[in-house]
Amino acid sequence: MLFPGGFTFPNFLADVFSIFIFVLWFWLLITVFGDLFRRHDISGWAKTIWVIALIIFPYLGVFIYLIAQHRGMAERQQQRAQQARDELRQVVGYSVADELEKLERLKNSNTISSVEYQRLRARIVQ
Repeated sequence: MLFPGGFTFPNFLADVFSIFIFVLWFWLLITVFGDLFRRHDISGWAKTIWVIALIIFPYLGVFIYLIAQHRGMAERQQQRAQQARDELRQVVGYSVADELEKLERLKNSNTISSVEYQRLRARIVQ
């Protein structure tokens, strides 16, 4: 138990909350390390400094990285997701032309509206 005083409901809640905070921090730490080591725009020395900061100041280091790199993390994650989608499309034989043809059939059968057709077409063409 994290708190003395035996098994009481407030101690139980405090223990559960403490464990939740630890798991949350650990998940964020893994996310930060994953982003840090996938980056190509910073040198090995900068990565080393970030790792040292994350080890010496665990909670503060994670929060500083998230605040300082939030936009870059989001962009890199979006690029990785797009790359994964493109690779999956190549593996399963996805064709933009086939998808546009299916979409056209849905529009002609009045299954989808013209507005929805335009939105989906723009998404497929990306």
